[in-house]
Amino acid sequence: MHGAGNDYVYIDCTGRYAPLMEQDVSGLARAISDRHFGVGGDGLVLIGRGTDTDFRMRMFNNDGSEAQMCGNATRCIGKYVADSGLTSKPVVTLRTLAGVKVLTLHRDADGLVESVTVDMGVPVTEAKNVPAVCRDAVMKDFPLECGGREFRVTAVSMGNPHAVIFTDDLSDENVLHYGPLLERHPAFPEKANIEFVRVKDRGRLEMRVWERGTGETLACGTGACATAVAAVMNGLTDRSVEIELRGGTLSIGIAPDGHVMMTGPAAITAYGKYLLPASPATMEIPSPSPQE
Repeated sequence: MHGAGNDYVYIDCTGRYAPLMEQDVSGLARAISDRHFGVGGDGLVLIGRGTDTDFRMRMFNNDGSEAQMCGNATRCIGKYVADSGLTSKPVVTLRTLAGVKVLTLHRDADGLVESVTVDMGVPVTEAKNVPAVCRDAVMKDFPLECGGREFRVTAVSMGNPHAVIFTDDLSDENVLHYGPLLERHPAFPEKANIEFVRVKDRGRLEMRVWERGTGETLACGTGACATAVAAVMNGLTDRSVEIELRGGTLSIGIAPDGHVMMTGPAAITAYGKYLLPASPATMEIPSPSPQE
């Protein structure tokens, strides 16, 4: 499935594969995400039943590292559990390593989910809690030297760390060269997702993102949310913005109570089975519909 081009391989662990939710699947994530020797994707996502929520997710980047959550993946999970008949609720709760997310499902005329609104919670801007190393309490428009250049960085956490840079230069040099250097900058002890953002007007932004542990992706939901928060912090936009990513557009709104609401598409690409690299055994992922 993909959300605005941010594509992951998903395993339904609500039934026979439930034990995977408790296992170390970092090796599987690396293998299955490989775009030449595996299925191919930005990472691996496990969908399980929740205990105190409707569902639970675990997600792994394509380098095998486990991440707190992914906004685009949460939308895809909302589509999958509804379209597969795992729930009939219009609103579902999802447990992530970044806390509980509330998903509102928007269906089309055929009853299938075409978009999802996710309550992404309240952002964290205190530098020490992002975490980001900064002499100020909040890293806002902060000068950071990297690779012989200075970048003005605003750090925000949406359950995972983001460093937002407002610039008119969205070139490959910035994203592909400086992105990985900034990701691993000493200012970010847990690494960071790096957003390069052009302000088009007070209601529209254009963004490219270098994701921690993955590389450049076509979209990043938490990154879009962090970018909207950073734009408001710097007085660049209003509290409701459209963010254009390489894979599509996400709508971000910051509510009066500080909660960040993200709305965007979700799409199922294919169903199938994956041959485990060291075993003839197969993981068969059944289709939830006859449209397989």
